[in-house]
Amino acid sequence: QVQLAESGGGLVQAGGSLRLSCAASGRTSARYAMGWFRQAPGKEREFVAAINWRGGTTYYADSAKGRFTISRDNAKNTVYLQMNSLKPEDTAIYYCVADIENAQVMSVPDYWGQGTQVTVSS
Repeated sequence: QVQLAESGGGLVQAGGSLRLSCAASGRTSARYAMGWFRQAPGKEREFVAAINWRGGTTYYADSAKGRFTISRDNAKNTVYLQMNSLKPEDTAIYYCVADIENAQVMSVPDYWGQGTQVTVSS
């Protein structure tokens, strides 16, 4: 089992930046791929970005490419999502996720955090 705790959400104006963090605890010795999903009001959860255990391979949704960057620090058991050039349509609850399988972390990850709210004002 692994527990995930997000932080760094908040209110920002369009064009601004935020960095989300996700600290993993529990069975962190396992080599988990990690990532981020988001859910906007009235919409389904959608994949945003993911990174493999070693940090050498990243995956992004089209909506995130060129604006968001995912990274991780395995010494701190933490994954980050740097979000730049934010738009009002990025407003959502952002969830940290983890899974042993790279493919699973982008579709149906085993582990989810509680989420952190990101609000982008126009």
